[in-house]
Amino acid sequence: MRVLIISDTHGEAKLLKEVCHRVGADHVIHCGDFTTDVAELPTVPLTIVQGNCDWEDVPKDVLWDAGRIRFYVTHGHKYQVNSSLLPIQYRAEEVGAQVACFGHSHFPVCEQVGNLLLLNPGSITSPRGYRTPTYAVLEILGDHSVEVHFYDPKDQRVPDRGGKYYLTSDDSML
Repeated sequence: MRVLIISDTHGEAKLLKEVCHRVGADHVIHCGDFTTDVAELPTVPLTIVQGNCDWEDVPKDVLWDAGRIRFYVTHGHKYQVNSSLLPIQYRAEEVGAQVACFGHSHFPVCEQVGNLLLLNPGSITSPRGYRTPTYAVLEILGDHSVEVHFYDPKDQRVPDRGGKYYLTSDDSML
């Protein structure tokens, strides 16, 4: 399964739709701050959460199961992701997630801590502290692993982010 993870598009619905179309993912996760009407979002299998700049009434966090991999999706501002990843790590572990997707900082992160992958796709419109706008594509592989690649909005691979990560699931959580 191929999952597009994107965040902080800040009103750029056209660019978001273009990226979704080009990537052709099985599922799209938007980690908030889409700052547009929900009706303007792409009509694809989509999990979205409310960011600190969003006005639409969508969930603030979501658990989404993709086979044996459980995703915890939130924007991140309520977990102070600009200063530490520990609060979001603890919350993701508490809900039994193997992947925590978040945004808010506009800075791409892909870091494994134990059996948890912390993933911030960055921002395709306004990166902060990183040289280029980014989004992430996560492939769920058959050997309890995932592979993550980061790209810029023109689909050029960002080589210094991502990798292959082994995750196990606790079947009692699913």
